[in-house]
Amino acid sequence: MILFVKNHKLVLFLIALISAIIFIPFIGNCALFDWDEVNFAECAREMVVSGDYSNVQLNFRPFWEKPPFFIWLQAISMNIFGVNEFAARFPNAVCSIVSLCAMYIIGKKFHSIKFGLIWCLLYVTSLLPHFYFKSGIIDPWFNLFIFLAIYHVYRFLYNPNGKKELWNALLGGFFLGMAVLTKGPAALVITALTVLIYLGWNKQLKLLFSKPFLIFVFTTIFVSGSWFLIEWSKGNGKIIMEFIDYQIRLVQTEDSGHSGPFIYHFVVLLIGCFPASLIFLGTYLKYNELTPSQRHYRKMLLCLFWVVLILFSLFKTKIVHYSSLCYFPLTFVAAIGLNQYFETFKFSKILKVIYWLVTAVLTLAFTLIGSFKFIQQPLLKSGLINDQFAELNLAADVSWSGFEWVIGLLFLCGSILIFHALSKHRIKLFYWGLALNFSFIYLSIVVLVPKIELYTQEATIAFYRQCAKHNCYIETHGFKSYAYLFYSDRRKTDYVNPDQIKYIEHQLDVMVKEGHSRVMSYAVSNQLWMENGVIDRPAYLVIKTPSEKDLAYSPELVKLYQKNGFSFFVRMPRITAK
Repeated sequence: MILFVKNHKLVLFLIALISAIIFIPFIGNCALFDWDEVNFAECAREMVVSGDYSNVQLNFRPFWEKPPFFIWLQAISMNIFGVNEFAARFPNAVCSIVSLCAMYIIGKKFHSIKFGLIWCLLYVTSLLPHFYFKSGIIDPWFNLFIFLAIYHVYRFLYNPNGKKELWNALLGGFFLGMAVLTKGPAALVITALTVLIYLGWNKQLKLLFSKPFLIFVFTTIFVSGSWFLIEWSKGNGKIIMEFIDYQIRLVQTEDSGHSGPFIYHFVVLLIGCFPASLIFLGTYLKYNELTPSQRHYRKMLLCLFWVVLILFSLFKTKIVHYSSLCYFPLTFVAAIGLNQYFETFKFSKILKVIYWLVTAVLTLAFTLIGSFKFIQQPLLKSGLINDQFAELNLAADVSWSGFEWVIGLLFLCGSILIFHALSKHRIKLFYWGLALNFSFIYLSIVVLVPKIELYTQEATIAFYRQCAKHNCYIETHGFKSYAYLFYSDRRKTDYVNPDQIKYIEHQLDVMVKEGHSRVMSYAVSNQLWMENGVIDRPAYLVIKTPSEKDLAYSPELVKLYQKNGFSFFVRMPRITAK
């Protein structure tokens, strides 16, 4: 199958080198996307410009929804590379190297060098796992820490050699604590449910009171609680309540339109991890040839998979990357299928239908995107777009070479080869199919994603960058955004006007009484002040063009221009006669 390489250290070095070559170049080739990418990058930027690295800030006010670890990584990167897109995404490029090396090492211990390489290959050639390593969101490091914590829990719960139980307990607690410091207490919930279900499944709940498990628990508390205790000692005890309130809000409410049906994440994983997801389904029940130790680790990762999938399916807020922790166990089970059962693999009728349905959907979607140069005007004139804002977005003038549609065909060709290889058990053909799939993913991210960004937000990003050159205020009206903070280079001095502070605090008190979050209401309160309060410098407002009528009540607002679905207004300070 895969070329055998006996030099383990050389293989590990090559994985790290190839990962760096794949995931570091071009990560700064387009603007950061609202919301999550810019949200975290802005928090890191505010750390850098304020010099306050102990607190996570937004609008230079405490922002308690996320712990600081990932923000620290971005802040370090910005100190090295400058405040830009490359620096914001670089930590996840590093995470790709660490993650793939960890998968290889664990895969080698689980079975063999070949298995570790197959696992890495399946992960890299899946669309969403690949994409997130080139993003600036928090989840890759969060997922890696939980994955490593679960691995070391397995190592001390099921250790046939009886060695290093305490060391694995310490490492498991350290990694779980780091996961909490990366994204919050959701890591504790996910890991606790995974371990409880695993032990209950094996009828070994008594291990919860074993010495290694208690060490694991205390290490987790020590590491995860370190930053919280420091903040508590500084008088910021409300941080815990802010975390709890945020998690409850995610479960009980739809976060700003991010809703979806219960099967949302099932569909996301099916399409986003293709073709590994189909191999996962096709070989899910095949594990008879595994050793007892291998079966137990597989069982542990399956517990993790189902906990994450069901837990976030129950959340009312549905966002694609919420189920991204499933990528590790999904590709792991798929790797077992390829490694152990490739010669006997068969598609059932239902899997064949699903395979070609996913292939058709993705091929059509990416071919249409790549053909947008040719279909733009017919589409705009067709009347099929029943959304004025989307229609204005798509009317943007973007340069296309005319050959981008070939990217979609790469995926189709790769899918055909993979299907034929799995059906005829031809492993070399399978690798060629994965190579085409990899090319499709890489070119989509490098070529298509920057063009999509030009349609969706380029007009606003360009405006924000111009505002960075002037002494002014800036906010959005009627839509949530963090991009204006990052790209207009907001400073602490933009929030010190006495009238501004008084107006905003009063407005925040009102909104809190109405049940709104004080942190999340700050931007709206500042926007209302800019429109109605006493300003001492030009105040710029960005609004979606179809919503312009919402600003009609303020005659002091002057429209500057509109572009690609956004309109730009200014309110000038009143000149008082001396």
